[in-house]
Amino acid sequence: MLETVVCLDEPPVVTSVGVAVHGLAGDTDVFRLPDLWQLHLYQYAADLTVDGTHHAIRPGRVSLVPPATTVRYRYRGRSEHLYAHLSLPTTGQPHTVPVMQDAGPELPVLSAQMLQALAAWPSTPVRAAAEIWATLWRVAHLNPPGPQGRRDGQHPAVNAALAHIEAHLADPLTVPGIARAARVSHNHLTRLFRAHTGTTVIAYVRQRRIARARHLLRESTLSISAIATQVGIPDLQAFNKACRRELGASPRAVRHGGDGRR
Repeated sequence: MLETVVCLDEPPVVTSVGVAVHGLAGDTDVFRLPDLWQLHLYQYAADLTVDGTHHAIRPGRVSLVPPATTVRYRYRGRSEHLYAHLSLPTTGQPHTVPVMQDAGPELPVLSAQMLQALAAWPSTPVRAAAEIWATLWRVAHLNPPGPQGRRDGQHPAVNAALAHIEAHLADPLTVPGIARAARVSHNHLTRLFRAHTGTTVIAYVRQRRIARARHLLRESTLSISAIATQVGIPDLQAFNKACRRELGASPRAVRHGGDGRR
């Protein structure tokens, strides 16, 4: 399957959002956009050839075609899709994305985001660009093809574990519990996590708790006890020891500009 590489660290420059209707004047379109990416969310069946590679269009599929790429559509009657034409940054973290893929369970969210962009486009194009940016992030992280089912080189179970940890930093977290959330065994998650992150599950949880604590200590007026509870270390003595060990200073000192080990 044909793939492309996108950088999404900065918002796109969106030049058009709309609903395209094809197949009324003829069953074939051949064209390219010399300077713009094409994001399409399809509601029909047809055939698409991108630089000589064939892709089947079906309802619920999404395509992302890079600039200066020749596309050939063959329609089967009236064919309507949501689209956005845009420029993307050329620097930043690269993401490999299939040119064509199934939206799967993300379809309702992708449809809603593109419809929000469509509604916002005439009066508030900045809002439309924000919706398209969010859509692109979702498209870049749809389940990709391949025997490992990996995403940006990372195993789905590790992604699930990371998301679970981030959402539950205030709660008691154990490796078996995180493994259940990721739908793998304790031992399998331990191996995967080390291979993909270079650290252990417990060490990662500790790092994320301390990182959030440092942020809240420096950027909020929440009480130290409230922060300790939010990061899952409600015992103030244990929280104080953790800050001194990881940040090189007490919570109060970190709050007032102490070490913090940025």
